[in-house]
Amino acid sequence: MSTANSQQKNRHGDGDDDRSDAPQIDFHHPFTPYDVQLDFMRAAYGVLEAGNGQVGILESPTGTGKSLSLICSALTWLRNHKRGQYEASFEATAQGMQGEPDWMIDTALHRKREELARRWEEREAQMEKLRARERALEEKGRGGKRQRFDGEYDGLGRGKGKKEVDEEAEFLIDDWEDGGDGLADDDPLSQLSKETRELLAKAGLGGAKKIEEEEAEVEDEIKIFYTSRTHSQLTQFIAELRRPAFPPSLPSELLSSKPGQEDAPTKETVKQLPLSSRQKLCINPSVSRLSSLSAINDRCTELQQSKSKNKCTFMPNPDNLKQTHLFRDTVMATVPDIEDMHRIGAKLQVCPYYASRAAIPGAEVITLPYPLLLQRSAREALGIKLEGNVVIIDEAHNIMDAVANVYAAEIRLTELRRARQMLGVYVKRFGKKLKGENRVMVAQVGKVIESLSEWLSGILPAKGNQGIADPNELLKARGADQINLYRLIKYIQESKLAYKVESYASHVEEQESSASNGKPPSSSPVLHTLVSFLTALTNFSNEGRIFFEKLPGTSPDIKLSYLLLSPTHAFSSIATSARAVILAGGTMSPFDDYKEHLFPTLTPDNITTLSCGHVIPPSNLCVWTLASTKLIPPGRALPAALAKAPDAFEFSFQRRNDRTMVRDLGVAILNICSVVPDGVVVFFPSYGYLDEVVSIWQTAEPAASNNAKSIWDRLAAKKTVFRETKGGSSDDILQSYTQALLSPEDTAPSPAGAKRTQTGALLLSVVGGKMSEGINFSDRLGRCVIIVGLPYPNITSPEWKARIEYIESSTLARLLPDSSDTATAPHDKEAMSREQALATAKQAARDFYENACMRAVNQSIGRAIRHQNDYAAIVLVDRRFATDRISGKLPGWIRGGMVPESAGKGLPGLMGALSGFFRGKRGG
Repeated sequence: MSTANSQQKNRHGDGDDDRSDAPQIDFHHPFTPYDVQLDFMRAAYGVLEAGNGQVGILESPTGTGKSLSLICSALTWLRNHKRGQYEASFEATAQGMQGEPDWMIDTALHRKREELARRWEEREAQMEKLRARERALEEKGRGGKRQRFDGEYDGLGRGKGKKEVDEEAEFLIDDWEDGGDGLADDDPLSQLSKETRELLAKAGLGGAKKIEEEEAEVEDEIKIFYTSRTHSQLTQFIAELRRPAFPPSLPSELLSSKPGQEDAPTKETVKQLPLSSRQKLCINPSVSRLSSLSAINDRCTELQQSKSKNKCTFMPNPDNLKQTHLFRDTVMATVPDIEDMHRIGAKLQVCPYYASRAAIPGAEVITLPYPLLLQRSAREALGIKLEGNVVIIDEAHNIMDAVANVYAAEIRLTELRRARQMLGVYVKRFGKKLKGENRVMVAQVGKVIESLSEWLSGILPAKGNQGIADPNELLKARGADQINLYRLIKYIQESKLAYKVESYASHVEEQESSASNGKPPSSSPVLHTLVSFLTALTNFSNEGRIFFEKLPGTSPDIKLSYLLLSPTHAFSSIATSARAVILAGGTMSPFDDYKEHLFPTLTPDNITTLSCGHVIPPSNLCVWTLASTKLIPPGRALPAALAKAPDAFEFSFQRRNDRTMVRDLGVAILNICSVVPDGVVVFFPSYGYLDEVVSIWQTAEPAASNNAKSIWDRLAAKKTVFRETKGGSSDDILQSYTQALLSPEDTAPSPAGAKRTQTGALLLSVVGGKMSEGINFSDRLGRCVIIVGLPYPNITSPEWKARIEYIESSTLARLLPDSSDTATAPHDKEAMSREQALATAKQAARDFYENACMRAVNQSIGRAIRHQNDYAAIVLVDRRFATDRISGKLPGWIRGGMVPESAGKGLPGLMGALSGFFRGKRGG
């Protein structure tokens, strides 16, 4: 997430530049925007204004105020669009009264305008009262955190003593009848209990009716759905949303039409609603204390049943309708974040998760994390409609991975054995009380578990540590392949079988541990994991693959993983429903993958792309390709000459273990550290390769080198060295690295008591690791970023083999839709067509593979420059960075800062460039 530079001056004008071809739009930016911000806002505004399924793929480097630019462009468009709709409604009224006397038309329009103005003014006055109330409470320090209690809780959140467990009432499955065919119900709230749906209906919050049939007490206005990867990023966005002020959504003449009201409000607070899961919003301590989201969801619905002794009273119902509506109005008035939602709900004693539904119709901006937007079932459960609305996806460089992660699932053999054990304990206690469908369905769950267990047990001793599993083979044992998985999944979800079985097993284990004075075992939601995996098995077989992987350790284990190979189908419901979709990020390059795999059916006219420059002056950036240690004679074609040069840096799989090249890399970094002040961050392709490089550097130098010290020791003498490790804490390393740069007196002494000569710190990290995304290496923390090699994914892994095969086959099917096989056609013309199609398909797969690598590189590069006055050098160590194919996939601002012909100037040229660059920054 990025914000505008803090040194920008407060805005006094309209922020437009004087270019005659630029649309004169006041974006209400709280500062004087940079030119790149104006370009970004105009592009985003244009996408939203065009509508009709338009897509914008917009790249703005971190530090250029991307989030604020998104807010200003989107909210300016939204308010302008609303005013346009009001004016259109007046015109429609006048058109509908054609033929009537003018005085009647004028009277009708006057009344309509007065009514709109009155309703707006009353609403804004109420909002202001609520805002004042919230400010008063904050000043008194009444805003608090979640209250915790170590004992048991009842459904009201009150503490009580140790409860007596009524096993039959608490753990026994209710009678179940399947009213459908096992497919997803048309009612998105069908998985809620009957009582809950009735309460929601009475409270005007939906219920059993379909979303499109719900009564709208508040006018359902056009909305902006903003999503990002994490809750912390959403919280930062909401903080930015509070900065600008936007004009009212009503035409200005309606607000000052009454005598004496010329000073009517000229601003209107943005009505923003953050949506989240029960895990973040639940205020019932007996539910929120549970460890897993699945258990929380099941326990929540359990407490809504009519027979529940501890029925949750926080649920919106006719008795607390006033609090529910007050919750809605308070949320709309205050631009809250998730913590505010929880606090307001707790204060009003109404569930924020369910009560937030009442605020959806009147919201202008709805923020939500990736999973709640990307899953159709999650959108429907929350009452989210994308039709006619706007979707903005921030930090969208990882959107394809995010789609795959939402639909991913895995399960281990040990978890299946644990699930079978828990189910056995449950059936032993309650088996005789299970009747009808319950008995049949529980038996089917057991068969599925046993079939998966038998397949994995058979694979465990076989050769090979990983591979692709045939989904048709997984459920062959015990007749499990005859089971309707859709119906079984529906049964587990509606009966809450997973929650009841796991709760009872945990209860039994607690009793046993208490009797033996032992420590109670930790309970993992293995049956919920099973449901997720079974759901993945029901996806289209051509869109995903199932893999097995044997896990290292003293106790042999093996896991099954489902991987979604293509995000196209999963994302299509968003792309085809929304008025417009904007993908925004600091490093979106290269763009082709988003077009091909998220929006394959859109024409170029429907997609707008923009790669903004940076806000820093050109003199604050030095980008260098270090392709060789030596100078390449002028006049030679660089890529070809470098490919043949024996001393060229090429960290490909074939050459990366060349010890001489690794030593040359160490010498190059040693030289860089001698001229770069403060912090130097080096990114390697993988943790494994970083370990190999460090091992070579720590080895004593050959006698011929005239250096008694190893490269590692010489680096440590220049700068304090830190190293990221796989599985290690990135926070601890970053804190130590920062302390070494900002508080040199606190760093450890040099080895062997030598005199300290370090100036700054060196951090060895990994592309795609914890330091390569979301970490801010601004100012002294990152004066130089070095990228070593190209971090291509492991193409020999089963996952990447499957991805490559899928892209090739799907591309071929698109190019040759009438083709049934890949054999050569009988006629030369047809054979050439197929040959070209095969070549195109292979190139598409190669591009996807290469783009995945370059997105990771671009993310790592983006860690350095973070604001207008920042400066840094970026060194790309590999001859392949000098090729047009690779350099063309770098962000525009990086290509713009590239020193011409740097790849041929070797290490001496780099040292001269760095010396001059940093000498200029020191002013001498």
